[in-house]
Amino acid sequence: MTSAAEQEQLRAQLDTLTTEEFRPELAEIDRLETIEIARIMNGEDAAVPAAVATQLPRIAAAIDGIAERMARGGRLIYVGAGTAGRLGVLDASECPPTFNTDPDQVVGLIAGGPAAMVTSAEGAEDSKELAAADLDALGVGADDTVVGISASGRTPYAVGAVEHARRLGALTVGLSCNAGSALAAAAEHGIEVVVGPELLTGSTRLKAGTAQKLVLNMVSTITMIRLGKTYGNLMVDVRASNEKLRARSRRIVSLATGAPDPQIEAALAAGDGETKHAILAILGGVDAPTAARLLTESDGHLRAALEAAQA
Repeated sequence: MTSAAEQEQLRAQLDTLTTEEFRPELAEIDRLETIEIARIMNGEDAAVPAAVATQLPRIAAAIDGIAERMARGGRLIYVGAGTAGRLGVLDASECPPTFNTDPDQVVGLIAGGPAAMVTSAEGAEDSKELAAADLDALGVGADDTVVGISASGRTPYAVGAVEHARRLGALTVGLSCNAGSALAAAAEHGIEVVVGPELLTGSTRLKAGTAQKLVLNMVSTITMIRLGKTYGNLMVDVRASNEKLRARSRRIVSLATGAPDPQIEAALAAGDGETKHAILAILGGVDAPTAARLLTESDGHLRAALEAAQA
């Protein structure tokens, strides 16, 4: 329980944040027609990509560092509270089916644990110690990357995670939506996507949440491209775990090779359904065991494996 003085200090701090700013011009938005509110909200959202664009050099630098460490066996760990934490967990959970990553390679930590995904545990965000304990439970080390996510850039759980990870030698990234944030200052790579005040005062699940989702999409997707998880713009490491994904896998092999369906089916069957193996077998003219060996030797990079097969 915080004291009155601490509450006053926190209120004063929030008053300085762009994401908490009150917009008097929207004070009667609840009296507008639904279509008018929708138009205003759509216009607000349209400004988000431009704000992200201002941070592209910082985002790219962070991605290069992440990919370098993941290539050495490191992990990508998202850390946040509330909406920010949920977005990190979401991005992490989509990597295994999309890129066939091990569930331990990209991890999302949310203050309050898994239950906080569906039940509010906002009080957990106030503890730097909890963040340190959560990272220690994962055994974070020098090859890992910890990405702290916080719209305000002041959330103790996110800031504490980045500070602790940096002491452990991990690469650190701080993603916030306010300039001059404590989170960005604590991280090796500070990314501040300033989207301005929200439609609803302080509701950072809106523009700030959209900005965070866009940046996390970039971080995971481009990192996986750098790690050889794609061939051109094809998801050649997709995990064919259901009928839709099996159909997608066959289509990817067809797009990459132009081979007839019987040849595609045979290559997939010989390679235990692995899309990348099937493409290499067809384009490289090698059998399934050779394709598997070449991919292992090239650290999973299909283009490098193809060059080896054709050498």
